[in-house]
Amino acid sequence: MRCVVTGSTGNLGQRVCREMSAAGYEVVGLHRATSDTSALDDLGVLRREGDVKEPESLLRAFQEADVVFHVAALFREAKHPDSEYWAVNVDGTRNVLDAAIALGVRKVVHCSTIGVHSHIPEPPADESEPYRPADTYQVTKCEGEKLALEYFRDGRVNGCVVRPSMIWGPGDGRLRKLFRGIQRRRLPVIGSGRTLLHWVDVRDVARGMRLAAEKADNSGEVYILAGAEPVRLDRLFGLIASQLGTSVLPVRVPAGPLALLGDVVEALCKPFGIEPPIYRRRVGFFTKTRAFDWSKARTDLGYAPTGSLEDEIRDIIRSYRALGWLD
Repeated sequence: MRCVVTGSTGNLGQRVCREMSAAGYEVVGLHRATSDTSALDDLGVLRREGDVKEPESLLRAFQEADVVFHVAALFREAKHPDSEYWAVNVDGTRNVLDAAIALGVRKVVHCSTIGVHSHIPEPPADESEPYRPADTYQVTKCEGEKLALEYFRDGRVNGCVVRPSMIWGPGDGRLRKLFRGIQRRRLPVIGSGRTLLHWVDVRDVARGMRLAAEKADNSGEVYILAGAEPVRLDRLFGLIASQLGTSVLPVRVPAGPLALLGDVVEALCKPFGIEPPIYRRRVGFFTKTRAFDWSKARTDLGYAPTGSLEDEIRDIIRSYRALGWLD
């Protein structure tokens, strides 16, 4: 069996390559010309240069593929115009699906995000939760998911959608500022601290995606992949601080004024392509409730998280120390 992973050099893409290689698949990793592919060195992955915005490169990469894992996406960065999000997250998804059809790929697993729901007013949410994307990234990921489901449910190609909750894991640099801020006692809890967050280990997501690919008769289905349970923001800070040998700052910062400040800073930075140090979406991390029911994935796929929240935090800290990212 041959599988292709788009976005193979990203945090999740690397893990999917590792998962599928360990399961005995021949793995092809699609990557852009500028990507650092060193993380794939020890996996025996066949590397194919390409871009989801370039259909011809997909037709070359998908040759003889049985399964395509569509992981590539443009995440939140202020330097990109809205048009680039649409080009990658929506049009790129269409290109992947069309190439899979043209080459007779047996199955496509499309990676979406629980961000398509943004805030969950009545947690926990399951796969039937209404869409309510709140920013360009979430809107385009939502449109990409809807496009994939249209292809799957119309019978144009066999495939399913996975919606991971908030992904974290060893070596994930996106959370470096969070852990360093808590370690240095420079990052207070913002807002009430009662907000629910639902994490999932990147390794569990990769395994869940393999299980979704190997499940028969699930075309057009959607699966939420999440950790064992959500955690309150204040408890999360406490758990991280405890494992770092420090304590959480006793003060709390109101979220409202910070969100307004974020709007101003983002408006000033965006025309110059500068990543703002604070913006409304980042404040949303502290204020939007995210809690999910992942029982469908457990029942249909046999999916279950492998570690506890404490285990996952320990693994992240261990990797950050090895990389020199913590004091």
